[in-house]
Amino acid sequence: MVAKDHLKGYRARVEEVLARVLPSPETVPADLHEAMRYATLGGGKRLRACLVYATGTALGATPEALDPAAAAVELIHAYSLVHDDLPCMDDDDMRRGRPSCHKAFGEATALLAGDALQTQAFAVLALSEALTPLARVRMVADLAHASGSLGMAGGQALDLKAGPTATIEVLEERHGRKTGALMHAAVRLGALAAVPEVPPALDDYGRTLGLAFQIADDLLDVEGVALVVGKTVGADAAAGKATFASVLGISEARRRARGLYEEALASLKFLGDNGGLLASIAHYAVERDH
Repeated sequence: MVAKDHLKGYRARVEEVLARVLPSPETVPADLHEAMRYATLGGGKRLRACLVYATGTALGATPEALDPAAAAVELIHAYSLVHDDLPCMDDDDMRRGRPSCHKAFGEATALLAGDALQTQAFAVLALSEALTPLARVRMVADLAHASGSLGMAGGQALDLKAGPTATIEVLEERHGRKTGALMHAAVRLGALAAVPEVPPALDDYGRTLGLAFQIADDLLDVEGVALVVGKTVGADAAAGKATFASVLGISEARRRARGLYEEALASLKFLGDNGGLLASIAHYAVERDH
């Protein structure tokens, strides 16, 4: 219960920060700003923000020092979802239980909204007075790496070329970038708000968690219910893409996710009781229904 209360508090906190750092819908161009807020403030798990807060808190950072990084990773995540849903990418009509941004505002506005959300994320970090200059530079560099061609964007490029067959190594490379890179970055940014160097065990945790989360996502794409998941299910199968579920099978994929969860827990041992929230997040990532 304590962990759930903490995570609920983190979600509420980052919602307030995001509402504050996003441009007002009354500011010109109003339709673009409305689309940015629609894409970002329309619900969601806020898992990446929770990772920032839980990691930084475990290492002694204040909530105020963690707010910029928590907002930044959520802005990057929101931008990626807007672009992923476009017809030229994954062509999804539903996101978080309602029409995708391009269905609500048109493709051109959605494209620009994604662009603007991405740049807003780096502005939030660069202009933060709650962080030291060194922390700001390190966070901007880490988030840029996680978002770019060697991270999330590169993973999406690999995903666009994905076919019906793949090895586990190929899947881990693809999703370690597409999904895992930003989660790993969230852990690193949370740590950098507290300490000059990220403990290697937290790097292990971030990488492991990202893969476990993706396997759970693949299982939900097969077994989930659209109204619960909040997006179209069965999309990967319809697109003919190999997934952890299709390559390993349901039972083995579930075992693999559980194994990664155990690895994530092992990497948190150095934190002692301070790692409890990160352990709860790992459990949620594997056992969730949406």
